[in-house]
Amino acid sequence: MSKSTLSQSCSRTLLATLIPALLWAAPSAYAAPDQTAPGASADVLPFKATEKTLANGLKVIVVPTGFPNLVSVHIPVQTGSRNEVEPGKSGFAHFFEHMMFRGTPTYPPEKYQEVITKAGARQNAYTSDDLTNYYTTFAKQDLDTVLKVEADRFQHLAYPVAAFKTESRAVLGEYNKNSANPMSKLFEVQRDAAYTTHTYKHTTMGFLKDIEDMPNQYDYSKVFFDRWYRPEKTTIIIAGDVEPAKAIAMVEKYWAKWQRGTFQSNVPVEPAPRGAQYRHVAWQTPTLPLVTVTYRAPAFIAQQKEQAALSMALSLSFGRTSPLFKRLVQDEQKVDQLFDNTPNRVDPTLATIGARVKKAGDALYVRDAILQTVASLRDEPVGSDELAAAKSAQKYGLIRSLDNTEAIAATLASYVHFERSYGTLNAYYRVIDSLTPADLQAAARKYLIDDSMVVTTLSHDALPKGIETLPKLATFAPAASTVKFDVLVQKSALPQIRFKLLFAAGSAHDPKGKEGLSALTAAMVASSGSRERKIDEVTRALFPMAGSFAEQTDKEMTTFTGTIHKDNWDAFLGIAMPLLVDPGFREDDFRRLKDAQRNALVLDLKDNNEEEFGKERLQANVFAGTGYGHPVLGTVAGIDAITLDDVKAFYRQAYTRDAVRVGISGAVSEPMIASLKTALARLPEGAGLPATSVPKGRMPNGLEVEIIEKNTRATAMSFGLPLEVTRKHPDFAALWLAKTWLGEHRSSSAQLYQRIREERGMNYGDYAYIEAFPRGMFQFFPNPNLGRKAQLFEVWIRPVAPQNGHFALRLALAELGKMVDNGISQADFATTRDYLMKNVFVMTATQDQRLGYALDSQWYGTPEFTAMMRTALSKLTAADVNAALKKHLSAHNLSVVIITRDAAALKAALVSDAFSAIKYDATKPQALLDEDQQIGSMKLNIKPEAVTITPAAQVFAQ
Repeated sequence: MSKSTLSQSCSRTLLATLIPALLWAAPSAYAAPDQTAPGASADVLPFKATEKTLANGLKVIVVPTGFPNLVSVHIPVQTGSRNEVEPGKSGFAHFFEHMMFRGTPTYPPEKYQEVITKAGARQNAYTSDDLTNYYTTFAKQDLDTVLKVEADRFQHLAYPVAAFKTESRAVLGEYNKNSANPMSKLFEVQRDAAYTTHTYKHTTMGFLKDIEDMPNQYDYSKVFFDRWYRPEKTTIIIAGDVEPAKAIAMVEKYWAKWQRGTFQSNVPVEPAPRGAQYRHVAWQTPTLPLVTVTYRAPAFIAQQKEQAALSMALSLSFGRTSPLFKRLVQDEQKVDQLFDNTPNRVDPTLATIGARVKKAGDALYVRDAILQTVASLRDEPVGSDELAAAKSAQKYGLIRSLDNTEAIAATLASYVHFERSYGTLNAYYRVIDSLTPADLQAAARKYLIDDSMVVTTLSHDALPKGIETLPKLATFAPAASTVKFDVLVQKSALPQIRFKLLFAAGSAHDPKGKEGLSALTAAMVASSGSRERKIDEVTRALFPMAGSFAEQTDKEMTTFTGTIHKDNWDAFLGIAMPLLVDPGFREDDFRRLKDAQRNALVLDLKDNNEEEFGKERLQANVFAGTGYGHPVLGTVAGIDAITLDDVKAFYRQAYTRDAVRVGISGAVSEPMIASLKTALARLPEGAGLPATSVPKGRMPNGLEVEIIEKNTRATAMSFGLPLEVTRKHPDFAALWLAKTWLGEHRSSSAQLYQRIREERGMNYGDYAYIEAFPRGMFQFFPNPNLGRKAQLFEVWIRPVAPQNGHFALRLALAELGKMVDNGISQADFATTRDYLMKNVFVMTATQDQRLGYALDSQWYGTPEFTAMMRTALSKLTAADVNAALKKHLSAHNLSVVIITRDAAALKAALVSDAFSAIKYDATKPQALLDEDQQIGSMKLNIKPEAVTITPAAQVFAQ
């Protein structure tokens, strides 16, 4: 199981308090607050929850959500990096997020995963400064089973030294994976400067020296687990299609014997700040400069105003509706990202304002613009109308996110862990409702002070002189028709309305020499305003209603998605739809968005993300010479060549009345549908872009390898071959099942994950695909509306240590070869099919997914996705799967992309078929070591002329 880590910011936190079990001797429904309390009728959670604290201190919260079939169990534990108080022992809270999947005597890892797989579940965990949260979403009939196995691992976790050491190397691999992100390093340095004593000094990942020493800390790991994994520090949230009384009885059956602990936390108190500080991070590879300004911020206490007031003040001053955003991002275009973050934490934390600057010479100017805005915030109260709009946006934004059981449970977990109370979130939003401009100004004056300021910069190029000298804030103080459309409608009780407008226009339509035009045109439509309103005016108008209008471009499709609460439908349509039907196409927006797209390609993809970089390069290599032969973002030369006139011409041809597919979901009314049709009638006339041909991918002859040479700590690789199988193909379900067994995305029960990650601890994950999955490292499921006429079978090996790259390739190819040659066993077939029959509901659980998949089915000309897959799977046999494997896949003819530092050495090893050894920190079974000898000697027969080396700077240049 892949475990994600919220190392820098968990969205919501509270001061943890322990409610005595004596006060909660029997379950009771969550009571509404006293009706005399202000804002008592404005609770944002519309559900009736049942709460109970068991005699051992375990808190149980059951929330029937009204959504059928699924249940989501979240188990937040009140332990995070905050609790790592001993020197040299940082990172253990996050480490146990990993170790908790290592099994028990009753349910060893493979048996535990078998149970989870049979439940059709998707499962994950994350760690933050203040908590570790474990969560599973599954079919409702498996609740008893899930609670049983979860209770067993929380009470009886057991792991040998060897497993401990193996996982510690995987954690180091996760640190290495994050090392390519400049922002991660900047936040490490920022925290280290801001704190002298408190454990917030280190990030959730921990100090690197401590991570490297983890293999030697087996005994301490037992101590840490014994201290913190206790019932009085744990909450079980059960949300979904559930009966509270039965659910609580299940918890009592399996969890009541869990023993309380005796350890008392002793987190050191941070002393008062000692004066303004400056830190700089010199980044070794080219990247855009970063500038952050941070201040001490109050702890999160739901019933108190200070934290909410400071967070709101910074959001209004540095968010997308702020004057500074308009000035720096849109008008002057000196910055391509401006952000603020005031995280909710148990103890006093840091409020950060940051910017990514386009030119190093502007870093000082941007820093001073931030400080000037901070000074103004202290000296001038915000407008009451602005504050009212911000409150509305925050409230509607939360409601908008609660469109599925998983999201509801996740939101609760991020608040519940503080006081272990369902009422925390409602209490917090009542405080937000009560905020006044005076509250915001008071918080700014108290916390935005010179003594607590830390300015941190990161750059590759030299920054202006004087940036290291920090001025006083006082320096910046201000002086005294009707057109017929077929609309796919998915009606539900959800008050949040979502519509999608799908155009058959994608990067496959980019003209030669203008690669990136389709993506830039879509961005201009969604993010450059209408003829009537500039983009800052659009953002400001949408802010109070928490509405959004966003684009997604892929190879064959561009989709615009609008979301708004039904109460604000008419106003939203009048603001958002002119973006599409009457775009502004201003020159300054064009320059800004063109720069942003170029930076996304060169910096965010190539320079800062080896994993996605390698996957994109594999796609381009396999489909070279076709419309799929370049990234959706384009090429450097292509983006540079695009003009505003090119964008206007592409828009007129692509976004026409006859080319749009329309879908809408939620509490939809007939007048809403009519008004949407009327708005779309203003689109340009025309049939849209000419249809693209089916791209013909080139089948490799043997193993064809491109090594991309880049200065990086780890080695990332992807390999694959072109695939004619799409959702319309009769073999789609067979290959879907096969890739699930081989390498289901972020699933620890899959074969590649087990063989590479679990048994050998080589990396962070290993997955397989038969459909494109852009941005896979950031999410569980692919976005909908990524329909393609040709696909790619792909295996993604997440970064390994460079010395293990050759072995990892051999091992992955060996596993693929065994699957293709020997097929999948009847038992594995049955287990995987049962999982997919249920999991198809999980992957289409959200409002966006349901609507998007329905439009995709229209585009492909197939039945509704879940019904299609369940029908196909029910008829499928193991023989069908194994026949499809031999027909479509190969372990010998593959295109391979590897990103690594020493390309020449790797090429020499590959073409010589040299033995590839692997060393372990922990003792391994002799059978595994014997197998490693066989794999390390496996002949790949790679010809010297089949291996090319490309400097990273040259990739996607033309």
